[in-house]
Amino acid sequence: MKKCYSLKALGALFLLVISQKANAQKDVGGLFVGGPADATKLVNAYFDPLYKGLGLGLTDGWTNTAKSKGFLKFDVRVSVSAAFVPQSARSYDVNTLGLSTIKPAPGASSIGPTAFGDDHEGGKMQVYTSGGIPTGKFFNLPQGVGFHVVPSAQIQATLGLPKNIEVTLRAMPKVGIGSDLGDLSMIGFGAKVELLPLFMGSTTEKLIPVDIAVAGGFTQYKYNLPLNVNNTQNSDQRIDAKFNGVNFDAIVSKSILFFTPFASIGYQTSKTNLKALGTYKFEDGINSATYVDPISVKQTDIDGVRGSLGFQLKFGFFKFYGSYTAAKYSMVNAGIGLGIGK
Repeated sequence: MKKCYSLKALGALFLLVISQKANAQKDVGGLFVGGPADATKLVNAYFDPLYKGLGLGLTDGWTNTAKSKGFLKFDVRVSVSAAFVPQSARSYDVNTLGLSTIKPAPGASSIGPTAFGDDHEGGKMQVYTSGGIPTGKFFNLPQGVGFHVVPSAQIQATLGLPKNIEVTLRAMPKVGIGSDLGDLSMIGFGAKVELLPLFMGSTTEKLIPVDIAVAGGFTQYKYNLPLNVNNTQNSDQRIDAKFNGVNFDAIVSKSILFFTPFASIGYQTSKTNLKALGTYKFEDGINSATYVDPISVKQTDIDGVRGSLGFQLKFGFFKFYGSYTAAKYSMVNAGIGLGIGK
């Protein structure tokens, strides 16, 4: 099975579930041969659910309670999110993309699966010159991975400060993820403020039997992948990508022994900045084309309101978390934590 090279480039960001090694970079010629503008539109259409699913995951899993930790109390937690790709986002129609040099071949379908669409190749495409003359070049739109869930992970440590404030750090140093899968790193920071003790002091629990807080966070993934696409003379081909997510939430929760249900509503936004850098030269024996830094994607993927319901279970030092979020895509999150103190 062939995959678009970009699928390989981003696969490591999603627990390697997308990565396909055989022939993965070979199909880049089909995308690039129509020119950088058309290639960027195709990449955007193909990866649209991937961008959105990752954007949701970047802003997820920060907290499962409105109660802030006591001074110098801490915990460490790992959680995993799964964003569900709706039916409408599992395919795209090239006739709606405004392509200038790529059209469906005569009698071929114009539909292609997105990255999280069905596991089959899309329609056969024919490449034209800028004057509308067929070049004799054809390629198939890349296939999907065959499942419709975008996974992501959160790794973080939280520390309690005075005044019912807690701060959280998300971090993962740059790690190599295989000789041909590049490297990935993560950084993020967040804060939560429990509100009622600030205004009502120690009488809070007697007057209002719930905890209320506001929280915010920022997370960034960085990804780099060296490429070798028809690369006989240049060594500067690579994918550089940054994925940023920001969220603000109002949270209410209630501790009932070891069980704490919570609800939250908030705002989230995420952005993608992805570039295919370097020099790429393509030849078919008759014609040739050279592109420098041919793909640049800089866009906002998620920008809107979300609502979440979930819980926390605490047994001594151990905590277990779960939540459901309604947003651009619906999503679930689950995780475990280890910490000291409330």
